[in-house]
Order: sequence, then C-alpha cells, then structure tokens
Amino acid sequence: MAVAAGLVGCFAVMRRMTLASDAMSHIALPGIGLALAFHVHPILGGIAALFLGTLLIWALERETRVPTEAIIGVVFSAALAVGSMLASGEELIEALFGSHDAVSRPEALGSLVAAVAVVALVLRAKNRLVIALVSRDLGRTTGINVSALELQHLLTFALTVGLGLRYLGVLLMGSLIIIPAATAKHLARSLNAMLGTSVALAVVATVLGFYVAPLVHLERGALTIAISAGLFFVSLLRRREA
Repeated sequence: MAVAAGLVGCFAVMRRMTLASDAMSHIALPGIGLALAFHVHPILGGIAALFLGTLLIWALERETRVPTEAIIGVVFSAALAVGSMLASGEELIEALFGSHDAVSRPEALGSLVAAVAVVALVLRAKNRLVIALVSRDLGRTTGINVSALELQHLLTFALTVGLGLRYLGVLLMGSLIIIPAATAKHLARSLNAMLGTSVALAVVATVLGFYVAPLVHLERGALTIAISAGLFFVSLLRRREA
C-alpha cells in the first residue's frame, strides 16, 4: 500500500492536485456507512464509493470544464455530510482514522494483489502521464488518449486510497499519498529519482508508524502521518542548506 501511495502521489503532486487529492479520500465515507448498514465489509463499500465518485468527477470535468479541484471539493463536502449521517459512534471513528482489528489472510492477499496492480499500471503509464502533464495537446498529437489516461490515473488513485482505508482511514490516507511525493519533489532531480524517493519515504513512515506506535502508546495512523510530515520539514531544511 505504501509503495502504491508513493508512486500515485508523485503524479498527483505534479498535476497540482495536492489539496484536492487529500479531499478525494473522504468520498469513501458514504460507501463505508452503507456497507456497515447492510453488513458488508466496509472496505468494499469504501472502494465502491471511491470508484463511483471518481467516475462522477471525471464526467463532470469533461462536460463542464470546471477545474478538477473544484469538482472534488464539492463532491468531497457532499460525501462527508452523507457519510457522517450514515455512520456514527465507534464506526465513524474507525472509518475516519482506520481500524486496529487483525487483518485476515484473504484481506491481506487481496490488498497485495491490488497494490501490485496499481504499481504496474503507474509504471506502465509513466511516460504517457508525463507527456500529458506537459501539454494535453502534445499528448493528443503523439496518439495519447488524454481523457482516458486521466481517468486511469484517478481510478488508480481511488484504488490506492481504498487500500489504505483499513489502516489509516479516510482522514489520513490522502496524506500518505501526498506528503512523501511532496517531499520527494524537493529532494529529487529527475522523475525516476522522485518516484523512488517518494516510495522510500512512504514505506519508511508506514513501517515506523506501525512498529513504534505501540511502544509509545500512540495511534499507528496518526504517528505514520506525523513521521511523514516530519520528513517533509527536514527536506525543506536540507534544501535550504544546499
């Protein structure tokens, strides 16, 4: 999950979707609330809501030409309101900040397969994504279906968020996607270096948060994001010294 987050986050940062990407993770909340109401695994409901929300955002952007950030902001606000009404109490806390229950073997295997799929899709589309980021017109002239490529990126982002809901919840998962990528942007001097650095930072923050949190009696998700943010500020200091 951390590897997928590091890769997907790089292209979200390059698309200047930093704040919008964090808000996008909240779209999962209504799906989690409905899943709990119908006694379905909440992660399945969250991922379904993320995919539906992503398709809605993509369609509205194509039809209205309203900026992606604005559309995500509106959908996010509506999703947060609806989700808060559907889930309450302890269920809402787990949806927002993640669950501490043990992960079953099928769940772990499914998450691993999905994470590998995200990594493969991002690496395969890497060059096309860069070209489309530089210029949509340039992408079209080189034979790239820019609209379909943007949809693929949004869907891989949604799936990556879904992978992390179990551990970090809807409030924190977007941060794990964005912060390591933003840190890597300061440190790296090439695209490949940025991707590798972002992945390394996401993995380090996740592993440290997972193992250190029980020792200091803190929440794993919160500590993971705090570590990630700390690495970001350290990178700013290093860049200033350089």
